[in-house]
Amino acid sequence: MTLEDILGPEKKDDDIKKHCHVNSNEDGDRFVGIKADSDEVMVYFPIGYDLPESDIQIRKDIKNLVQILSEFTTKEDRLLAVNKFAAPQTVDFPINAYRNVIEYFLDNNSNYYVETDPVFKTSAKGTQDWTKTVKEQTPLVQTKNGISSFIFTDFTVRSSLPNYNKQITQINRYCVYEAFEKLGWLYVPYMPEVPGEHPDIKTSISIVNTKLQSTNDDKKKTLFKSMKSMLEYVDEKTTERQFYFGTDDFDHVWEKLIDAAFGVENKEQYFPRTRWLLDYGENKIKRPLIPDSIMIYNNKYYVLDAKCYKYGRTAEADDLPNGSDINKQITYGEYLETSKGINNDSLFNAFIMPFNSAKNRFAITSHMANIGEAVGDWKYKDPMKNYERIQGIVIDTRYLMYHYLGNNVKDKVNLSECIELVLNRDKVPAP
Repeated sequence: MTLEDILGPEKKDDDIKKHCHVNSNEDGDRFVGIKADSDEVMVYFPIGYDLPESDIQIRKDIKNLVQILSEFTTKEDRLLAVNKFAAPQTVDFPINAYRNVIEYFLDNNSNYYVETDPVFKTSAKGTQDWTKTVKEQTPLVQTKNGISSFIFTDFTVRSSLPNYNKQITQINRYCVYEAFEKLGWLYVPYMPEVPGEHPDIKTSISIVNTKLQSTNDDKKKTLFKSMKSMLEYVDEKTTERQFYFGTDDFDHVWEKLIDAAFGVENKEQYFPRTRWLLDYGENKIKRPLIPDSIMIYNNKYYVLDAKCYKYGRTAEADDLPNGSDINKQITYGEYLETSKGINNDSLFNAFIMPFNSAKNRFAITSHMANIGEAVGDWKYKDPMKNYERIQGIVIDTRYLMYHYLGNNVKDKVNLSECIELVLNRDKVPAP
């Protein structure tokens, strides 16, 4: 499978959007990442994503998607249920290794990794090798006051010459071509030349590993590690022309994005814990309830439950969090109130769901908004506490994927304002 096979022989960067898909989160449409087979490559974006129009921007978005999946998924997350009757398939494609090899090549003006051999020549200028100069050059003899001295007008100087025939360069040429076959379309609309003769895969792995052990240059280390990972992958997948990188369970990634964008680091202290006090045997501590995120802003506490549900796309109530989710959020609030002494005016609850701020059924154009609230009828009283009224918040997927780093204060302000709409709403009607 080559770039021409994927995007055609002429203008290979023509409308890369045709190779992108935004999930609906319906059954069979939940994979997020990159899939390729002998026919084409497809990139799958999460629900709520708004694809830009330009090829350049889409390529940037794909790289950002890969970065997020690399950061927030584990090998266990990258299990694909190929169909209902097949065992899950592990996705171990070393996508970052492929990216590193491509980027090293492009950063070096599309030049391959080349080592140099030392060469010596006669010159009046340059880095002088005195041992060779004394042996190889004829000095002028100058005598003054009966004392002779030697003056060299020419020297043997050290230089270097690129050696394009070294095996490490041959291996790099192979790796670059292999990387461009699979991912080059993310970067440029062309393919490098077909590699020439190179050592077999196992020999190549050994040569690259030797180079890796003998260099202290960080850029070279990254390159050699990446080449090694690529070669090991190719060695294991000699007949496998399909590759996958991504997950069927983007829900976990959504949770981690929300936590990275808004959460505190030491949220463990806010976990409601439970235990069995047994008459027979040892007492047993059970796994605590773990909120997805706790945001603390302006001395107020916000319990956030990230739900990668499709309500932001469908606007149908059946696609909202269910009763068990609602009751669990109320439990979190009760725990913080009773065990941590946080008063009602400083304690709030929210579900965070994805949506597309450019295309949605709510006529919402901001990056985040409040779409309503969930309550537990069993907790009804007048008035209900703030944390008993769980706010439904939608956040633009693409915006979050570009702004999850750094606990942005502006986004915290916006989110707190969206959640605190509960203070301005009418009281909850009796069930």
